[in-house]
Amino acid sequence: MKKIGILFLGLMSAFSFSQNTRFVYQVSMKTDSTAAPKIENAYLDISTEKSIFYGEKRMKRDSTIRQAMETRNFNFDRNSMEQFRTAITYSIEKNHATKTISYKDRIARDQYWYDEDRTFTWKILPETVKIGEYETQKAETTFAGRKWFAWFTQDLPFIDGPYKFSGLPGLIVKVEDEKGDYSFDLKETKKIAELPNFESRFGNNIKVKRSEFLKQQEKFNKDPMSFFQNQGGGGFGAPAPPQSRDNSNEADRRKRMEERLKEEAKANNNPLEKN
Repeated sequence: MKKIGILFLGLMSAFSFSQNTRFVYQVSMKTDSTAAPKIENAYLDISTEKSIFYGEKRMKRDSTIRQAMETRNFNFDRNSMEQFRTAITYSIEKNHATKTISYKDRIARDQYWYDEDRTFTWKILPETVKIGEYETQKAETTFAGRKWFAWFTQDLPFIDGPYKFSGLPGLIVKVEDEKGDYSFDLKETKKIAELPNFESRFGNNIKVKRSEFLKQQEKFNKDPMSFFQNQGGGGFGAPAPPQSRDNSNEADRRKRMEERLKEEAKANNNPLEKN
């Protein structure tokens, strides 16, 4: 009878997590070595087939733009979009069946994506600690030029984690690099109806190898306006609506955008992935 009760509890636990689950992480990012870290929230949404990691601000920005495109109403305050400016511009999708990790990010108006060609080699350490309500165990790995420490829990039945991190026998509750430049800390768990769709509604979806993605990113950082022009696009990664195009202000608009993009590239002197 006791064995049946344990089995029942296990089945109920598995059923409760068979729904789509969202894990909210607080992300600290010292993208500029001379400035204070940026703090944002990010979501790790998990279904039975896959998971998606993305920034909260990006989701809100995309939702605003999508609604404007669907209603053809572009009269919203564009200055208000500044609140959605984010350092987490990318999304990362993990396919549970194929164990594929796909990284997607926009360069100018097109969305590029690649399948990660590196693997995680974890060393599980004996150290344990309780983080929030979860009993966790420490592990370490080296990835993309940084040494990382992670704390995972087997209380949650997911072999997953924030960003590209995965492969430990449980969900990663916290992960940070040894210098403290980047950290991901689980803050909240909730159920959701479905996972978001980040397929581009404008521009192209271009699959490349990771090395080619880095080359295109470097070209954009060196001369963003030329990159935009070669793509045939305009605006902040999307065609500007007709009523916002004013030829008398076009030169000023392009100059401001070029200055902003160059400043952003210059300030990103301490990226998460060093190599």
